[in-house]
Amino acid sequence: MYQFLKARQGVLAQIEQACQQAQRNVSEVQLLAVSKTHPSSALNVMYESGQRAFGENYLQEALQKISDLKALDIEWHFIGHVQRNKTKLLAENFAWVHGVDRLIIAQRLSQQRPEQLAPINICIQVNIDHQDSKDGCHPDEVLALVNDIIQLPNIHLRGLMVIPAPNHTQAFTDAKQLFEKVRENYPSLTTWDTLSMGMSGDLLDAIQAGSTMVRIGTALFGQRDYQ
Repeated sequence: MYQFLKARQGVLAQIEQACQQAQRNVSEVQLLAVSKTHPSSALNVMYESGQRAFGENYLQEALQKISDLKALDIEWHFIGHVQRNKTKLLAENFAWVHGVDRLIIAQRLSQQRPEQLAPINICIQVNIDHQDSKDGCHPDEVLALVNDIIQLPNIHLRGLMVIPAPNHTQAFTDAKQLFEKVRENYPSLTTWDTLSMGMSGDLLDAIQAGSTMVRIGTALFGQRDYQ
C-alpha cells in the first residue's frame, strides 16, 4: 500500500505545484485515476489511500472491476471510445462518460439511464488538434452538439475532454478557449464545469491552461501490462 500512497501523494504534489504556478486553487483540479489493465486489487489499495474517482477504457474489464469492488464508494468514469452497442451497459454502470462525440451516443445514454440513478455526467470529446488517429468531434461542431444534448433528460452535460498530440501544448489553450466559448453561449448551463485534459506526461501544461480534471495512470500505478 505504501507504494501507491507515495505515488498518489507525489501526483497530488505535482497538481498543487502546477496550481500554484498558474495561480489557481488546488481544489479546482480533480485527480482521476486511470486504472485500465491494472487488477482490482490495485484499485482497492489506491482506494484505501484516499482515491475515489477511477477511469476505465475497456468496458468488459471495467465491468469486472465494478463487480469486484461494488462494496466501495467508487465514482466510475468511462474514458474510452463509446460504441453505440455499448451505451446500455455504460448507462447502467458508470457515473461519467467522457468520450461522447455524437448526438446519437448522448441520446442512447439518456434513454437507457435507469430511473433510480442520478443523471449521467458526460463530457464531449473533441479532436482539438485534428489528429487522424483520434476520436472526437470537430471543434466547429461543439456548439451545435451542446445545443442538442442539453435538450435530453437524464444527462448532465459537464464539459469537454481532449487528448492532444504529444508536446502540442497550444491544444490545451485551444480547448480552454472552446470551453469558455460554450460557457458564454450557454450561461444558463449550470453543470458546465469540467475540462478533462492532461495525463501523466503533460499535467503541468494542462493545469496551466485551465484543466479541471487530469487523467493519470502511469504515475499512479506504474507501467501498464497489456498481456
